[in-house]
Parts: sequence; structure tokens; C-alpha cells
Amino acid sequence: MRIYGSNKTALATAPTTARRGASGSFSVGEQEATRGPAATSGLRAISSVDVLLALQGIEDATERRKRAMVRGRNALDVLDALKLGMLDGSIDQSMIGRLKVAADGLNEDSGDPGLNTVLGEIELRVEVELAKAGVR
Repeated sequence: MRIYGSNKTALATAPTTARRGASGSFSVGEQEATRGPAATSGLRAISSVDVLLALQGIEDATERRKRAMVRGRNALDVLDALKLGMLDGSIDQSMIGRLKVAADGLNEDSGDPGLNTVLGEIELRVEVELAKAGVR
């Protein structure tokens, strides 16, 4: 993630310039010597960070739908690989592990009732195949 612009945590101050006397020696004026540390705006910086974190936490409906579609496609790919493995007779424990991973997250709400129904059916099929394999 990139953040463009200033986060206003550090206030820029004008650089002090050294004044040279006629003899070429270094001298500091009274005004620069008595200047205290600049006040920081800690609360303002914290509130701006909190706002950024809150904005990152807001989830867009299209993002949820995209993630749900990706999970559904992955589960269908694993089910296809399982079907091919059954035909070849080459089902192993890694396929069962892939089925377990594919089952995770399929029941999360995508924000689209039709997509939720399809994902529920895919999840049911994955659970049936896991039950056939003796898992769960």
C-alpha cells in the first residue's frame, strides 16, 4: 500500500542559519539559542492513522463477490481434479488436503444471494467427497 502526501507527523521548521561576524568566527544569535523544542501534534497523527486503518477495514461488496467467486472456482477445480484422479485411480492424500482447503470459506457471505446459493451447493459437493474419503 502506498500513501501519497504528508502524514503530518513531523512539522518542518525553517533551518537556522549561522551568522558570521566580521572576524570569521561562528556565533549564534540570542533568538536561536533560547528557542525551545517545537510542539508535536501527536493526537492529530494518531487520528489520521486511525482513519487510514478504518478505511482499509471497509470492505467493498464487489471485493467480497470477487473473493467468493475465486473460492468457488478453486473448489470446482479441485473437484474436477478429483474426478480425473478417480478415473485414473491416482487419488492420494494431497488431493484430500486440497479438498479440505477448498471447503474453507465457501460458506462466507458474498453479498449476492444467487452466488451464495451456488457456493452452498459447491460446498455440499466438497463435503460429500470428503465424507466419501472418510474425512470429518
